[in-house]
Amino acid sequence: MSHTAPAVKGNKTVYHGVKAVQAMEGHRLRLLFDNGEWRIFDVKPLLPIGRFSELASMEVFKTAKVSFDTVEWENGMDLDPEYLYERSRACDPQDPPA
Repeated sequence: MSHTAPAVKGNKTVYHGVKAVQAMEGHRLRLLFDNGEWRIFDVKPLLPIGRFSELASMEVFKTAKVSFDTVEWENGMDLDPEYLYERSRACDPQDPPA
């Protein structure tokens, strides 16, 4: 997977926060990070794990929203921005969400 490394300031790693999220078909999230980068995160591998199975319902999945600097769903599930950034792939900001 190719992605930009987190920024490093002094001895501290700085991760990017999520500024916008769009729930897409196929259980993917289109994310805008605070560094201006658009990325795609595939949630499908998480669906068999514990409460993440609730996101298998597209109705629940599409409730994704930005909460502070990360993604949260109405059922209370959330994902850290570091996890989202490290496990997503860059996408063209001009590509419309599918």
